[in-house]
Amino acid sequence: MTTAVTDENLAQRRAALRALLAKPLLTAGADDEVLRLVRRHATGLRDWLAAETGWRLVVDAESARLFKTAGHEDGTHPAREGRGRPAFGRRRYVLTCLALAVLERADAQITLGRLAEGVLVAAGEPELAEAGVVFTLSRRDQRSDLVAVVRLLLGLGVLERVAGDEDAYLTATGDVLYDVRRRVLAALLTGARGPSTVEASGHAARLAELTSEPLPDTDDLRNRALRHRLTRRLLDDPVVYYDELTDDERGYLVGQRHVITRRIEQATGLVAEMRAEGVAMVDPDDELTDVRMPEQRTDGHVTLLVAEYLARRTHDGEPVPVPRLCAYVRAKAVEHETYWRRGVTEPGADAELLAIALDKLRALRLVADVPGEPPAVIARPAIARYAVQAPTIRTGPADRSTRKARRT
Repeated sequence: MTTAVTDENLAQRRAALRALLAKPLLTAGADDEVLRLVRRHATGLRDWLAAETGWRLVVDAESARLFKTAGHEDGTHPAREGRGRPAFGRRRYVLTCLALAVLERADAQITLGRLAEGVLVAAGEPELAEAGVVFTLSRRDQRSDLVAVVRLLLGLGVLERVAGDEDAYLTATGDVLYDVRRRVLAALLTGARGPSTVEASGHAARLAELTSEPLPDTDDLRNRALRHRLTRRLLDDPVVYYDELTDDERGYLVGQRHVITRRIEQATGLVAEMRAEGVAMVDPDDELTDVRMPEQRTDGHVTLLVAEYLARRTHDGEPVPVPRLCAYVRAKAVEHETYWRRGVTEPGADAELLAIALDKLRALRLVADVPGEPPAVIARPAIARYAVQAPTIRTGPADRSTRKARRT
């Protein structure tokens, strides 16, 4: 009986940790069931996360927030207002920051119109104008950007819709009323220090200072910091390649990879795949990813075809020019025109299809960009799993007897 209870407890804690890894901000209402599970195992989760990753977990009645900090820059997982929607660009990111600043000073409820007015005022700051950020709400595309930001905040649980619809605001036929969930709003920002303490100038320097962590001054602390950084990457990245690590990180991972991956496997249910080029933690349930491959429909098929094309060139080590990939996609569009969505053979469609495919392959760490003219990409070792092998023909008993008769 005790063993059964223990196994059930471990399974529940694993499910709670997986939920936090998939969605680091869980909110009441949208995530009630899993939020109760996280609350039940909060102590064990905090202990494991503190020991293995250095990440902080805060749980209250309204939300559970895993404060993840990345150990390296990665621009392959941009914000989106919803799955399959366009990635946020520079203006939408700026609008997100301005909207959060307005909400921080807002009342318990706010309309989309009032939020837009506050963003307009904030966008008028001279520093933003000098940086080329212009936002007037005079065009539909700018209103669409603000609506995309609002829908992102709805998905995060910062806002809760009370009445109205964003489409009515876009067409200037109505407004929307929201509740502002302050506890969730306060839990959004993650970093090693508060923004008010950052003294650097320039975006890159300020971001580096915001996320920098204290340098360890003893061997034990240095080893712990290495374990934290590597465990974070193994949990966050589809593949961790040895050639992308520092000398210290590579040496530590080579020596401790079995210990680190075993702890991750026990806590999350992920399965370690260790190769000469690096380590990947594979999810048998295909849940802990925001980019899936293969996928159905046109974009998924194009991505798989491009991956197969590049996988055949993994051992060459030579970059493949983007124009050559465009020509390949263009030829495949003609071949599969009957099955793909409309317009795939029109001028420029090949470039759009290829851009979507390469974005997915970059996010999965299957390709890397090679600067130059023309631009090119190079296949990374993990893409080899998508190579199409020559078929193996298995013969049945009748065939074997025929061959034997011929040999005699």
